[in-house]
Amino acid sequence: MSTPNQRTALETLEEEYLLIRAKLLEVAASLDRIQRGHGDTADDHRLVEIANAITILQQGDPNLAEKLQLTFSLPYKNDWQSEFGLC
Repeated sequence: MSTPNQRTALETLEEEYLLIRAKLLEVAASLDRIQRGHGDTADDHRLVEIANAITILQQGDPNLAEKLQLTFSLPYKNDWQSEFGLC
């Protein structure tokens, strides 16, 4: 059930397109700088996380933001408070 003030997908795209484009260009530029830099990053888990995030975006599944957040998050541990000395 939609509300009367809800925007259409096309309206949302029209409003968000330039911002999305700018952010994607910023990501591409950052990856270019990493590739041109000296040294080897092949074993860096952060690049694996970035690659996984790009794959998630390409799949176009629902809940993209949640899936991306989980990609960059540590797995939950029941004893996290002890691990960080909080209890």
